[in-house]
Amino acid sequence: MCGIVGYIGHRDAFPIIIKGLQRLEYRGYDSAGIALFDGNQINLAKTKGKVEDLKKKAEGISLKGSLGIGHTRWATHGVPNDVNSHPHYSNSGELVIIHNGIIENYESIKKELTKRGYSFSSDTDTEVLINLIEEVKKTENVKLGKAVQIALNQVVGAYAIAVFDREKPDEIVVAKLGSPLAIGIGDNEFFIASDASPFIEFTNNAVYLEDEEMAIIRLGKEIKLRKIKDDAVAYPRILELQMNLEEIEKGGYDHFMLKEIYEQPRAIKDTYRGRLLADQGIIRMAGIDQNLEKFMNANRIIIVACGTSWHAGLVAEYIFEDLARIPVEVEYASEFRYRNPVITDKDVLIAISQSGETADTLAAIKLAKEKGAFVFGVCNVVGSSIARESDAGAYTHAGPEIGVASTKAFTTQITVLTLMALKLAKEKGVFSQSKYHEYLSELETIPSKVEKSLESNPLIEIISDVYKDSTNCLYLGRGYNFPVALEGALKLKEISYIHAEGYPAAEMKHGPIALIDEHMPVFVIATKKGHYEKVVSNIQEIKSRKGKIIAIVTEGDEQVTELADHVIEVPETLESLTPLLTTIPLQLLSYHIAVMRGCNVDQPRNLAKSVTVE
Repeated sequence: MCGIVGYIGHRDAFPIIIKGLQRLEYRGYDSAGIALFDGNQINLAKTKGKVEDLKKKAEGISLKGSLGIGHTRWATHGVPNDVNSHPHYSNSGELVIIHNGIIENYESIKKELTKRGYSFSSDTDTEVLINLIEEVKKTENVKLGKAVQIALNQVVGAYAIAVFDREKPDEIVVAKLGSPLAIGIGDNEFFIASDASPFIEFTNNAVYLEDEEMAIIRLGKEIKLRKIKDDAVAYPRILELQMNLEEIEKGGYDHFMLKEIYEQPRAIKDTYRGRLLADQGIIRMAGIDQNLEKFMNANRIIIVACGTSWHAGLVAEYIFEDLARIPVEVEYASEFRYRNPVITDKDVLIAISQSGETADTLAAIKLAKEKGAFVFGVCNVVGSSIARESDAGAYTHAGPEIGVASTKAFTTQITVLTLMALKLAKEKGVFSQSKYHEYLSELETIPSKVEKSLESNPLIEIISDVYKDSTNCLYLGRGYNFPVALEGALKLKEISYIHAEGYPAAEMKHGPIALIDEHMPVFVIATKKGHYEKVVSNIQEIKSRKGKIIAIVTEGDEQVTELADHVIEVPETLESLTPLLTTIPLQLLSYHIAVMRGCNVDQPRNLAKSVTVE
């Protein structure tokens, strides 16, 4: 969640850190801070609010120095205010820390440190941690790196930290457990960040720390990696980053979310590029090919995910069961490990996450592996924790997604999962060769059909203006499009703060129909493929109760068009692929309604892009 940025080298640290923090704003935060060392003293500025507020606050301090750390905080311990913002000093003022994560046993440590004469100005667990490090350094008479290691062996929880000591102007110590941390390696300079976006313009080389690893970063020397628990030497694996600067800029769009909605044709194509060879009737997926026996012999597939990725998992449940005839269970990762699930070595667990760092999903992976299940990861970020923890996997290749509300993550995840299901269906001989080729050919046309769906944007903007002041909305879908209804409702809630609920259309009469009156907008997915006549009946039930009907229909539809107040068309496709098209108008509706309501589309309140704490 929180964003970490650090720099040590030959450049001025301030502009690098500020720009880096701005690139991490998508992670969600409520305060920001920076600490710079000018060779003599540590200059610190921090404030509740945005990075722009921090820049104003920093006008009163010295901005010199080629060593510094910066932070955007998402409040956990203590309300969002200037005092609780990071960085935090130790009592002596010699040590400074930034921290992402939660120290669960901070209260007991705080009590002990208080007995030893330490005082605390904030409510944070982070200030406790930096004073614990100082106490260890003092009592054990050790250097900073060793003090960090000893202290971290005494804490329980999750963390990504960066610490420096005023007495060591050429060194930063970092460590990780459960929260992401990357080190960018330049020419006699190092960058530290929660992901690579803050330093991509300076270097393409990065080291991603593994859990329970720490690194001592010194100018003029190679990175020194150690295991926190046993002090064993670890060896950094330098990755070449695939990201480019243009991908993390708005590119002329008003918001990242809109840019990412319009990137979906390319993102879907990039996801199946090299994997889907429709003319040859081939799907190539190394993660499946090399572990085919695991999938073919699986008693069931368990899908774990959170939020939008969970909705993609629900679509995948229909796809795998319908096409490949494999039983599927879809679980909230946040609940999975707390209900003592029955898992065996005959299960395949598919973990879905855009960031690859979702804490609950990582916890589910670890539990499944302990029980002997085979774990397959589906994520977007190369080198992320889920990618490393999984036995095998597939990247979505969506490119960086900066907007907090996921859009292209959803459609590219569905694309990968569809490829997997089709490949397994072919291997199992579930359907004919001609039907298999039909699916491959149709999937190849989806990017152009998404482009066609995006052409409805002017109409969607008009419809959005009609319903922008609604207080409640209902979303209905059947079959493959029930999860799309859930996703549409989630998007509206996330960025416009309008209460919305998604339901299977048939469930409407089992309760939600009581809510329908002339003030209730009902968004209905009513494509020709998939229970069309049943959905038409549901629409008639809404109309008879004076509900406002906004229908997503197949091009050329006449029956629903006569009933609905507003109609948005999408191209015709196979039933299993309709979610890739029907979700597009719902994304655009949420976007325009949020903009019209004056909401912060890319950084909605209280939300974070990457949820790295439970």
